[in-house]
Amino acid sequence: MAIPKIILSIAAFAVSAAALAAQAAKPVKYVFLFIGDGMSIPQRMTAEELARINTGKGLAINSMPHQALTTTRSANSFITDSAASGTAIACGSKTNNGMIGMDPKGGRLKSVAEVARDSGRKVGILTSVTLNHATPAAFYGHNRSRGNYYDLGLDLVESGFDFFGGGGIAECDNKKAKSYKGDIYEIAEGRGYTVVRKDMKALAALKPGCGKVIATGADGALMYNLDAPDSPRIADFTKKAIELLDNERGFFIMVEGGKIDWMCHANDAATVMAEVADFDNAVKVALEFARKNPRDTLVVVTGDHETGGLTMGFAGTAYNSYIDRLNAQKRSREAFNSASKKLAGGGKDIEFEDVIPLLSESFGFVFDEDSESPLALSEAERGELEKAFGRWKKDVSKGALSLAAAKILNNKAGLAWTSDAHTALPVETSAQGAGAEVFSGTIDNTDIAKILKELVR
Repeated sequence: MAIPKIILSIAAFAVSAAALAAQAAKPVKYVFLFIGDGMSIPQRMTAEELARINTGKGLAINSMPHQALTTTRSANSFITDSAASGTAIACGSKTNNGMIGMDPKGGRLKSVAEVARDSGRKVGILTSVTLNHATPAAFYGHNRSRGNYYDLGLDLVESGFDFFGGGGIAECDNKKAKSYKGDIYEIAEGRGYTVVRKDMKALAALKPGCGKVIATGADGALMYNLDAPDSPRIADFTKKAIELLDNERGFFIMVEGGKIDWMCHANDAATVMAEVADFDNAVKVALEFARKNPRDTLVVVTGDHETGGLTMGFAGTAYNSYIDRLNAQKRSREAFNSASKKLAGGGKDIEFEDVIPLLSESFGFVFDEDSESPLALSEAERGELEKAFGRWKKDVSKGALSLAAAKILNNKAGLAWTSDAHTALPVETSAQGAGAEVFSGTIDNTDIAKILKELVR
């Protein structure tokens, strides 16, 4: 029992040292915090390998000079959810899974974004999912349940933050909510916000000094990068946030790549890698700003937890990996599910042969055992798809067929998954710029907020 206590003591000392170092640091004018939801080391390194294959260059997030292994447990579980981890990263305190901006007893916590606002900085909250989803809500919301979307929408407006951008506001007009006061967007307009919904031209036309803004690229989450790379992207909102928020007092901007997590839950590696690349593009926007303002800018990148138990290796490919095979996938599982439902709704009794063209188009499969293509399906793999087709045909609302297809492609690429839920795997925190050296060694996710609060006061 002595060894674990010693290890815990060393870890506690390292955490305290990081916090003390932050207290001695000077405030930083411009602070960016990027959170890849569900993104840990396997997601980062697999996306790195695919990027090198496709472009000859790795990810910007993996080139940052300071790195820290980061623990993620919540107050009541070894495996955290996004509400508890978001609260830890935003506020610097542990809470129970499901709780937003509160301690386990329901006490209100103050986030780094609120500290920045109260110190006179402008604040931006951006995400590829809905603006009142767990992670972004942890920076302005205070609620016992992450599922109270309408209440969190009210908290969003009440925060007075300067720029919200990305996905829409979930349950924005939920008349069944006990706290119902009207449509959230209309309430925001009444509080002085300029609301721009699904109109990127109108957003582009906004100029510095326009006041507080809520800008959305979709009613819900933004589209997947794999399915619609030309649709509004989180990098677009990051550029606009910088333009509108730059001022003499500085800013704090949080950017979440929320749909990394969603496709990790779906065990869809190709779509995950496209989302990590999309997230990396947003980070590049901040790093470019940092290059122009090197003494005044800090960029921090982290994940809130790992999702899916992604493994960078598969018994069927032994010591080999073929990550480039992920390039064959042209649709996310979500998009495939929609296309297959449409096919099933064509008015005929659909058979497996009817979905073969869609499977080939979406996942690159070759239905010819004699083919030398690495994506040619074996008899066993075709059998797996046919069994999954039978399950899917009984209930086309479920994704049995796309799950089987993604699993086969992932395995052919040398990848596998252990779960469709979160895991306790530590994440990696990277940093570059003013004060970045504090992010090194092993830290806890609460230390991110503790450090940043000192830098934005």
